[in-house]
Amino acid sequence: MGKKKFNDQPFPYHHELDLEVATLTNLGVGLGRVTLPGIENPEGKTENSSKWVVMVPFTLPGERVKVRIYRNHKNFSEADLLEVLTASPHRIDPKCPLFGRCGGCQYQHLTYPEQLKWKRQQVEELLKYMAGVEFAVAPVIASPKEFGYRSKITPHFSAPRLQRAAGAGDAGLVRPEPGSPAPAATNPIGFLKQGSRFDLVDVPQCPIATAEINAHLPEVRAKTQRRLAAGEYKRDATLLLRHAKECVTTDYDAIITEEIAQTGVRSNLAANTSTAGPSLLQLKFLARDFFQNNPFILPAFTDYVREQAAGSGARFLVDSYCGSGLFALSCAPAFEKVVGVELSASSVKFATANAAANGITNATFLAADAAQIFAGLTFPSADTAVIIDPPRKGCDELFLGQLFAFGPRAVVYVSCDPATQMRDLKGFLAAGYRLTAVQPFDLFPQTRHLECVITLAK
Repeated sequence: MGKKKFNDQPFPYHHELDLEVATLTNLGVGLGRVTLPGIENPEGKTENSSKWVVMVPFTLPGERVKVRIYRNHKNFSEADLLEVLTASPHRIDPKCPLFGRCGGCQYQHLTYPEQLKWKRQQVEELLKYMAGVEFAVAPVIASPKEFGYRSKITPHFSAPRLQRAAGAGDAGLVRPEPGSPAPAATNPIGFLKQGSRFDLVDVPQCPIATAEINAHLPEVRAKTQRRLAAGEYKRDATLLLRHAKECVTTDYDAIITEEIAQTGVRSNLAANTSTAGPSLLQLKFLARDFFQNNPFILPAFTDYVREQAAGSGARFLVDSYCGSGLFALSCAPAFEKVVGVELSASSVKFATANAAANGITNATFLAADAAQIFAGLTFPSADTAVIIDPPRKGCDELFLGQLFAFGPRAVVYVSCDPATQMRDLKGFLAAGYRLTAVQPFDLFPQTRHLECVITLAK
């Protein structure tokens, strides 16, 4: 199959231009607009001059930059940053020497307070334009650590026979001219190159990973390179380095422990006058299982979710997508009964064992599809709060339909993708829920990602 022809409208390949950056998108990319002369539309008619959007990674609002176009889409173009002509006062030197090439971080060139400011603004914009709601978003709760916070990384590598050189169609800071020789093949072990779906950047150290992971990484990389040289890998693969209480493990099936400090739990139950929950919650799970990767912010994160759920006045709690029990068990002291539901049977076993190990007797766990969690539930809906923490794609229609039919008193919706969260919010509003709180948490400093918690009342 031949290479797809470059679309040269409205700019030819590698066209250079000066641009003023107006804002940041929720993907962490700078956005600017340039005036185009009258251009011919698909019907052959000449349209009036207009503002054309150009997206440029690693730029900041207010900056004047020189860029090079590498791709034209129907409504916008993408460009590489060549030079910052006028820098933002919030621009700083990135800590990682790979910043700009590695696709893992988007904001290392931006001061941390400004990262938080923009993430809050992006949530407000998603609320307004995706859900049609103007609502005061609380200031983003910062991570206690700006670097060295990530407790899990998954470097990738390709088997030698599958490797290929980066081409002119892949996004990077500087692109080769058409016809230039390809770089020699190597065995990079790391993460996707900025703007590429295939090519990897070799990552010897990762500043956002914990110090313990970085100390262990050279040994893991050296062992992998030896195995690659010996021809042991026949296909692409992914490594795991997970840091928990015991150690840093590379074994997907290792059982690890995470400890989460908890503040006092304010119970809203007349029958339960206890004012303090467990001071240290210990959770065991498989290294390969999903678990939040910033343990330093988890105490504040789980405390907030518990306070929002219990603050509704509900006596019962349902935790869908419960995993190994993070929210169900941290919230249990504030409720009469808790039920957690999880598709993974192994996670349910860990959640049940975690409840017993922490002396929590009012929580039970079921292995079932989250779309069926209300089928046999005996909790009265008017006295029940529901926590949902779905995958990045958000909730499917089957689950939402079942949730709305049950009609819980309150819903605390935790999301790692505010865009799909705001899409789902429209369904909640149509089903008779009102938005009462929007609280972003920065679990992922230096990147475009964040967690957002919204609270809804029936």
